[in-house]
Amino acid sequence: MPNGQLEHANISVTDPERSAALLIDMLGWKERWRGPSMKYGRSVHVGDSKTYLALYTGSHVSGGYEKGNPLNHIAFVVDDLDAAEKVVADHGLTPFGHDDYEPGRRFYFFDWDGIEFEVVSYE
Repeated sequence: MPNGQLEHANISVTDPERSAALLIDMLGWKERWRGPSMKYGRSVHVGDSKTYLALYTGSHVSGGYEKGNPLNHIAFVVDDLDAAEKVVADHGLTPFGHDDYEPGRRFYFFDWDGIEFEVVSYE
């Protein structure tokens, strides 16, 4: 049976530099690449050595996404949930939906474009 892992996700955002700064601060990631993209836009890739998010924008990207169309949320695992929540708040975003059930604690937030993220800690 094959074995795999998620390599990257490509999401459309209105300001990839702003989104990259949040993810770098919250997750300890680094910028892997930036440049022109297909479809007349540009991308900033942030992540670690194996996994990343491609943050894409172009003149046709307007944000204002509705939850669940088509994405419900993107989830990240962190080792310090309280520190991650502080980073989110420091970037002017509002954490919500705090919960603590097996297998870990978590909270959610919407970014500036309406994309929902979940942050979870199993510590």
